Amino acid sequence: MSVGLEPASVFSRLEPRLALVSKPIQYVGGELNSTQKQWECAPDGESVRWALMYPDAYEVGLPNQGVQILYEVLNERDWILAERTYSVWPDLEAVMRTGDEQGPIPQFTVDSHRPVRAFDVFGLSFSTELGYTNMLTALDLAGIPLHAVDRTEDDPVVLAGGHAAFNPEPIADFLDAAVLGDGEEVVLAISEVVREWKDQGRPAGEMDSPRDELLRRLAVSGGVYVPKFYDVSYAADGTIAAVVPNRPGIPHRVRKHTLMDLDAWPYPAKPLVPLAETVHERFSVEIFRGCTRGCRFCQAGMITRPVRERSINTIGEMVENGLKKSGFEEVGLLSLSSADHTEIGEVATGLADRYEGSNVSLSLPSTRVDAFNITLANEFSRNGRRSGLTFAPEGGSERMRKVINKMVTEEDLIRTVATAYSHGWRQVKLYFMCGLPTETDEDVLAIADLAKKVIAKGREVSGRNDIRCTVSIGGFVPKPHTPFQWAGQLDHETTDERLAKLREVVRADKRFGRAIGFRYHDGKPGTIEGLLSRGDRRVGRIIEEVWRDGGRFDGWSEHFSYDRWVEAADRALDALPESQGGVDLDWFTTREREYDETLPWDHLDSGLDKDWLWADWEDALAAADGADIEVEDCRWTPCYDCGVCPEMNTEIQIGPTGQKLLPLSVV
Repeated sequence: MSVGLEPASVFSRLEPRLALVSKPIQYVGGELNSTQKQWECAPDGESVRWALMYPDAYEVGLPNQGVQILYEVLNERDWILAERTYSVWPDLEAVMRTGDEQGPIPQFTVDSHRPVRAFDVFGLSFSTELGYTNMLTALDLAGIPLHAVDRTEDDPVVLAGGHAAFNPEPIADFLDAAVLGDGEEVVLAISEVVREWKDQGRPAGEMDSPRDELLRRLAVSGGVYVPKFYDVSYAADGTIAAVVPNRPGIPHRVRKHTLMDLDAWPYPAKPLVPLAETVHERFSVEIFRGCTRGCRFCQAGMITRPVRERSINTIGEMVENGLKKSGFEEVGLLSLSSADHTEIGEVATGLADRYEGSNVSLSLPSTRVDAFNITLANEFSRNGRRSGLTFAPEGGSERMRKVINKMVTEEDLIRTVATAYSHGWRQVKLYFMCGLPTETDEDVLAIADLAKKVIAKGREVSGRNDIRCTVSIGGFVPKPHTPFQWAGQLDHETTDERLAKLREVVRADKRFGRAIGFRYHDGKPGTIEGLLSRGDRRVGRIIEEVWRDGGRFDGWSEHFSYDRWVEAADRALDALPESQGGVDLDWFTTREREYDETLPWDHLDSGLDKDWLWADWEDALAAADGADIEVEDCRWTPCYDCGVCPEMNTEIQIGPTGQKLLPLSVV
């Protein structure tokens, strides 16, 4: 943690070695709209310094909107310095470890190339659990002890956020703290606590060390989870017996943060423009946050409740400002279900009118079948090329869609694609999942029947034979804080068998086979994601074993090794003390949980009532047996008591506002 002199930039040591690695441009910084500040930036008192990391390669990490927003929010305060760091590829890792006459080159920020260890807070945003090994690489390169218990006042507070932080227990040994939910307000609150502690001379108070006193101050707020202040005990059957605070004043449950009034937080206002090619080359505007559709598999929808919309005028201002500040030519209107915005038609027409005749194109992410209409699609393609449309039925059979509460009928889908094909679209992409609870081979093979009907209808309404349908399939992974958190995960062998059968059925059809594209990943990465998503503190041993055995970039198929994870799990779990033992990889993944089992994340409060989640899980099982049960979207129907609004003291914030998007004034 920063004390005394400003740390020296490592760029003079790094720059001569960049010719030795691939894509060296990703390590040099200086992007348009990036921020560089003095180390002592506070006009008076202590400065607070954050190193923000998305634990993946630059090309994936730089477009991440969460990190960009926090980077901007923090740097707007004149007493806070925030810089960014990303995972380095293995070729640069080797170069950094070899180092020079001064020793190894440490993990650095791309903004000023300062050592990450010199900052006060090292904040990592996890969208996926498969980034955990990259976190260990960054800690080790930075010279920060892997285990939180080994850190001193010279080390930053290692803080996790993002969706995966809703169960941080598998990485609890490596974290000092975690935050749940929206970050905009809580990062400023954390900064205030750090600043006050530093201004007071870094006191230890009644704790064992100054570092523990800082962590105690963060924990007693109720909004920051500090794993070391909680003890976990285990029952004889391997399940968790209890998770209890071990210090006075530490809350029994830690609550998520929910940002209300998104119009008051129009970020990013200065989008970063990458120097190297990235996965998204566009300016993104989040048009609303949260989703109450109630899809039982969807963790993002469950943990981000309630729905909070941005107004049409704020969206228009953000688009105009972002294009002006960045030079991007594409705007993505993002959310979990963008076509559900109450004024999406007015937004689409207003933006299309504004930018007609320019080089600006507009895009929506995957659209719900029942929210699609051709007017909306035409508006979004009015000023740009007419690319393919993407829909996500998720389940191949109607029975499966009832189980997951994705209430889209086959008729809905056929009617929607018929409309698209008849209006000039030639390609549709359909996204499904394999391995959902109660799924059978027949449910998966129904995907082929659906795709064939889509092609047949497209040929019929368009009178053409160049109609395409791409079927993309992902493996289902049960996630915490969802009704499926109790479900057993399908083993990877069965997943692969079902997908192989589906592929053969599609290929064998001479009439439709060539018109249907087929994309899927094997089931092995999903098994490991399942281990990490629902694991407890015992899983930390496995992650460390994998990392020490060379595990890096596990979210990339070319770097992922299933055998390495399985062998590490066997070694790590066999070495557990008797009081924690008796568990294996299948115990964490394919085992179904019971209602009365203490789940690793039960002390972390997403606002969702556990009894409501269990009742919804039972409804899913009843639907599998033929019951006609549907959970409506509470945006349009009375509250159905999921618990979020009263528990979090929040409310649904939606339009319509009646506002209109005015044309841009000519300067």
